[in-house]
Amino acid sequence: MYTSEKAGSLMLTILSESPRLCDLVDRRAILRAGGIAAIGLLPSRSAPAVAEALRRDAQAKRCVLLFLLGGPPQHSVWDPKPDAPAEVRGEIDSIATNVPGVRIGELLPRTAGLMDKVSLLRAVSTGDNAHSSSGYYMLTGVPHAPQNRENANPGPPNNWPTMAAVIQSLNAKERVTPAAVRLPHHIFNTDGSVWPGQDSGWLGYAADPWLLNCEPGIRGSSVAPFEFAADVTLDRFSRRKALLAQIEDRLREIDRSPDVPVYDDLQRQAFNLLNSPNARACCDLTQEPDTVRDRYGRGQFGQSVLMARRLIEADVAFVQVNWFRGPDEPSDAPCWDSHTNETKRLKENLVPPFDLAYSALLTDLDDRGLLDETLVVCMAEFGRSPKINARAGRDHWGSVFSIALAGGGIRGGVVHGSSDEHAAYPRADVVRPQDITATMFDCLGYPADTLIHDTVNRPHSISRGHVIEAIV
Repeated sequence: MYTSEKAGSLMLTILSESPRLCDLVDRRAILRAGGIAAIGLLPSRSAPAVAEALRRDAQAKRCVLLFLLGGPPQHSVWDPKPDAPAEVRGEIDSIATNVPGVRIGELLPRTAGLMDKVSLLRAVSTGDNAHSSSGYYMLTGVPHAPQNRENANPGPPNNWPTMAAVIQSLNAKERVTPAAVRLPHHIFNTDGSVWPGQDSGWLGYAADPWLLNCEPGIRGSSVAPFEFAADVTLDRFSRRKALLAQIEDRLREIDRSPDVPVYDDLQRQAFNLLNSPNARACCDLTQEPDTVRDRYGRGQFGQSVLMARRLIEADVAFVQVNWFRGPDEPSDAPCWDSHTNETKRLKENLVPPFDLAYSALLTDLDDRGLLDETLVVCMAEFGRSPKINARAGRDHWGSVFSIALAGGGIRGGVVHGSSDEHAAYPRADVVRPQDITATMFDCLGYPADTLIHDTVNRPHSISRGHVIEAIV
């Protein structure tokens, strides 16, 4: 059912235990109720109010956010510097794209042929060199307090809701599929600490984007919230649903908690989802031809991106795909955090899988007539330092880096902003994370001054930034 780092462990399991899935949620978690909330053991967190401004017509109906955990080197991906000294430009050359005068890293040949659909922002800056605090800034549009705080954890004062939670809140109407989903896991540091900026923060539990813990690149893997246990028939499911309703009615008689309607909504959505064969099928990658699965790449990231495409086709409004951090990642250079042996990591582990998945997603969406209605954003928490270090890698760098946007009202073939000759600092048209969130929300039909409310009904604008007019 619904999984949340905060709420999931507090719900009451009504029936017996059953086999566990990869995220340690019971298969019978669909029969978990908000009983603890009803008897007063859960902190009071009311449902978020509906936005005061209705969603205006917009080209983008949905968004896929690809988050490249660790921070790709701008020099070898989106902003090559072929004329810089060797210790700056690195060993990865640049290639021409189908946009005259625009070059990107040579390990992106498929993406190079699609750059007429992509806008590059080459002067993004957080001014923050710590993974978790800079990541908080990128995912929320609000700077972490204080900046440069590594291994920061969620909680006040850094509890601004993530973009996915804002979309979840703004899509409060009853729906079969969740409005916002994250997969294949949350973002965490080497010490296991979870980054701030990934949950609903002061919006309250009901706005938490669903977290699908899964490994879609493994044959036979499952996604818990979207399927029944093997021994649960529709008839048995209906009887359990009726039992749950009886228990909830009794709990309401004991204590009329204002939180109960929030969990009612979540339960109703989960029941509707499991009753819908089409919704349950959206995470079943075996329904895709092998040629399509191969085109995305058979690794965890590629298959996660393919699942994202299927989720938006099933009416999920916002899907965030985090770069997969598996148990075999090197501790000194996990994911895109290329402190050591950068060239080898880029060539063998990082850029080719990204090139496959990203190009396949853009091509598939375009072929299906969905790209114009789907905003695709590729970002990370920061970039990499301008000079290669003594370990043949690059270090954290929030002063300037690049991100890419496509589809959903974004002008293709545009490069906005520039870095200096070493890709070390912005040279022109600097962009801050709040401008990125303002632009993304605007493309989705929500102006930056759209109001959402916290749990004590105080209004907040969804973004503090300005739309980047050059790319829309």
